[in-house]
Amino acid sequence: MNPTKVDRNHLLRLTDLPNVGPACEKDLRLIGIRVPAHLRGRDPYDMYAQLCLKTGVVHDPCVIDVFLSVVRFMEGGDPQPWWAFSRERKAALARDPLTL
Repeated sequence: MNPTKVDRNHLLRLTDLPNVGPACEKDLRLIGIRVPAHLRGRDPYDMYAQLCLKTGVVHDPCVIDVFLSVVRFMEGGDPQPWWAFSRERKAALARDPLTL
């Protein structure tokens, strides 16, 4: 969903989250996340690694940005577009390429 349209009081489905559409919902379900509450306390980098292992494909690193956006949102952060997390991801991977 577009971050500007997210309603924190209406989070029943994964697609109610910022930046999550049908394709991302499918990816989240593949790694065992069924409802938004399952994102609390999760590690977005670990989620990405799990997705790559499950699918046998190295996904675009921007998927990490989406995972960062939804985990942070579920931990109380404001809804933001996924690309607001790109700088953080790039810095984390530059510091520790084995983060994944």
